[in-house]
Amino acid sequence: MSAAPDPLSSPADPAAVRKPRTKPAAVRLDELMAAAEALFIQKGVEATTINEIVERAGVAKGTFYHYFTSKNDMLAALRAKFSQGFLDHIQQAVDACAPEDGAARLRAWTRAGVEAYFDGYALHDVVFHDARHPDRGAAEKSAVLDQLEGILEAGARAGCWTLDDVALTAIALYHGMHGAVDARIAQGRLDARELSAPLSAMFLRMLGAREA
Repeated sequence: MSAAPDPLSSPADPAAVRKPRTKPAAVRLDELMAAAEALFIQKGVEATTINEIVERAGVAKGTFYHYFTSKNDMLAALRAKFSQGFLDHIQQAVDACAPEDGAARLRAWTRAGVEAYFDGYALHDVVFHDARHPDRGAAEKSAVLDQLEGILEAGARAGCWTLDDVALTAIALYHGMHGAVDARIAQGRLDARELSAPLSAMFLRMLGAREA
């Protein structure tokens, strides 16, 4: 007669005793930032606590401090994430156009920029407007202007337009787009195509663009 199985003995199947797999660090970080983003948009930065962030993300408080020194540190990370996503979205659209077609590249810049602002304006307002963030000389704005200056300079080299001051032109176009987007958001009109088409046509007229 066989002996009864010992309830304290190890099970035959090793899978039965495997510990739950720990999420990769990148996944934990993404979930932590997503939780903060949602709470910052919902409640505002000042009203959101670190305890609320880690509770929403389902992680220990120590996990927060593994990645960030403070709530403001996390806010800076969200700002950088938004800015990089904005730049990447525009660059992908611009790169799809022929290098010598300055008009097409500026249309792509305008359309992609409007799309990115409309899609992420809630987070944009939190990380740039609700937060204590210096607007003048901000690195994020400088990166956007540098990207646009590159497009304008390439267009000038291709003979699409003539510019006396590339940097000043980039500033005028950037702030023109930003102001137009803000006005449409205030009106509740979030159709990127409806805005970007006439806006890019206006920009091209301002530049005296010659079609490729």
